[in-house]
Amino acid sequence: MKQDRPNILLITCDQLRSDFVGCCGGSFMQTPNIDRLAREGCVFENAYSPNPVCIPARHNLLTGLPARYHGFDDNYFGASAKACPYYLPTFPQVLNDGGYETIAIGKMHFQPERRAVGFDYFLNMDELPRIREEDDYAMYLKEQGYGHLQSVHGVRTCLYMQPQRSLIPPEHHGSAWVADRSIEYLESTKGRTPFLLWAGFIHPHPPFDIPEGWQDLYTGKIPAPAETKTPLSALAEENKQLGCAFDDQVKTRIRELYASAVSFADYQIGRILDTLDRLGLTENTLVIFTSDHGEMLGDLGTYQKFLPYDASAKIPMVVRYPGHIKPGERRSYFVDLNDLLPTFLDEAGLEYPADYDLPGESIFAADGRKNRKYQYMEHQRDNKRWCCLRDERYKYVYYYGDGEQLFDMKEDPAETVNLLWGDSVPADVTAVRDRLKAALLSYERRYGLKGYAGPKGFKQMERYEAQPYYETNFPIFPSMALEEERAGFDDYSDEILAAVKGEPSVRLSKNHTEEILREFGNYSEEKFQELKEKAKEEGCW
Repeated sequence: MKQDRPNILLITCDQLRSDFVGCCGGSFMQTPNIDRLAREGCVFENAYSPNPVCIPARHNLLTGLPARYHGFDDNYFGASAKACPYYLPTFPQVLNDGGYETIAIGKMHFQPERRAVGFDYFLNMDELPRIREEDDYAMYLKEQGYGHLQSVHGVRTCLYMQPQRSLIPPEHHGSAWVADRSIEYLESTKGRTPFLLWAGFIHPHPPFDIPEGWQDLYTGKIPAPAETKTPLSALAEENKQLGCAFDDQVKTRIRELYASAVSFADYQIGRILDTLDRLGLTENTLVIFTSDHGEMLGDLGTYQKFLPYDASAKIPMVVRYPGHIKPGERRSYFVDLNDLLPTFLDEAGLEYPADYDLPGESIFAADGRKNRKYQYMEHQRDNKRWCCLRDERYKYVYYYGDGEQLFDMKEDPAETVNLLWGDSVPADVTAVRDRLKAALLSYERRYGLKGYAGPKGFKQMERYEAQPYYETNFPIFPSMALEEERAGFDDYSDEILAAVKGEPSVRLSKNHTEEILREFGNYSEEKFQELKEKAKEEGCW
C-alpha cells in the first residue's frame, strides 16, 4: 500500500459527447473549467464508452468488467430490471476496504438504485425517482418549497428531446445541487483520510431543462449536424424516430440547449475545483472528468445513444494529477471506462481482489498496454446486438441482425459513408474489413456476451427491423405517494405548458403528444382536450 495516496475526485456528466467540450474539439463551446483541467493536466483524445448507454457503461466503470460479467448489455427498467451481481468487486469497495472514505453524490444509475456498492455515503439523484424519500435531491426540492413538482429533471414524455425551460431556478437545479453537496463534503473532510468522491451530473442528458439565464448562450453559434451519405442501420433508423417531426428550427434549438446544459454543468464543476484550491487539496488529488457515453444530437439524422458512431460512443476524458502528468499534455492512445478501476487501484497501491479477466488497465500505463491498438465496444443482445472495433484509422461494426459497416475515421470522421455499402466493394476495403472482422471476433469471444461468437464465427441471427420508438416515461414517485400527498402535486399538463413557455419552436401536435398522454398517461378525452386548448392559447400546439 502506498504511503502517500492521492485523494480521488471522479466527475461525470451524463450523455456528454466529446466534441461538445472546448478542450476536446468543441471550439465553439464555453467550458472554461474543464478546459482549465486540460491546461493543468491531460486530455485523452481517444476515450470511448465500452457500451454507449447509461446503465451498462456505468457498471463497466464500477466493476471494470463488461456485460459478460455484470449482465447489463442495455438499460433494463421495470419488469426487466436486474441487479449487478453482489460478488463482483467494485472500485469504491476496494478503495473503502483499503482505507479510503468513499462518497457518491448525484446520478449513479446503479441497480439496485440505492445499493451503496462500497460507498460510505450515498446522496442519490436519479432521473426518475421511484420513491421521493429514497432520492436525496427530490427530498431537497421538497424542503426548498418545490415539493409540488412532478418533473424534477425536466418534462419527459412528449417533451423528452424538445426545447424546454427548467421548472426550477438555477440555484436549486440538479447540477447546482451536485456541486453544493460535493463542496459540503470537501469542507468536512479536514484531511482525516484519503477520499474518493464521485460527483455525478445528469446534464446534458435530456430533457434539456435549461435554467434561467443560460438558455440563450449559444443562439446561432452551433455547427449543423452531419448528414449521412449511405443507408443507416436499422437501430439508427429506430433512433431517427425521436426527431422525425423536428423542423430545422427545433433541430438547431436542441443543439443549442444541449450546449447550454454542458456550460451550466461546467460552471458547477468550476465551483468544486475552486473548493479544492481553497482547501489546499489540489496538489494531492487525482481528478478525472469523463462521461458515460455521448449523444447523436441530430448527427446522421439520429438522436440519443446506443449507436457505435463517435457522437454516441466517444467521450471526453480529462485528467489532472499534479506531479504525475505534464500540464497541457495530450495522449492519443485508446482508453475507455474499463480502465478507470485499474487506474484508481494502481494509484492507491491496492490489488484487485479477484481473478476476473479485466479488459482494462491504468490509463497511465502507456507502455506495454494490452493490445490497445484496438478499441472494442458492444451493445445489446439477440438480433439487436452489435459489436465494434476501432483501430488508428478505421472503425468496423458488425450487426448481428443487420450487416456490417466500415468507416475511414481519418478521411470521414463524421462517419457519413459506409465503405461496405454498394454492389462492388474495392479489394483494399475488403482486406481492411477482413482484418478488423477477425480481430473483432477474437474480442467478442473473450469479452462479449457468451454464445455470440464461436469457432465458426459470429452467430447468425434473423434480420432486425426498426421498432416504434419514443419516450413514454412519466414521473413515478407521485404515484407512489400517499393519497393526501398526491393532491399537492402540480397537474402534469400545467408542467408541460410551463416548460415550453418561451420556447416558440415547440409544437405539441407534432410530438406524439396525444398518443403518449392518452395511451401511457391515462388522459381522458376531456383532460386531453383541455391541454390542447390551453396549448393553442399559449401558441405551442
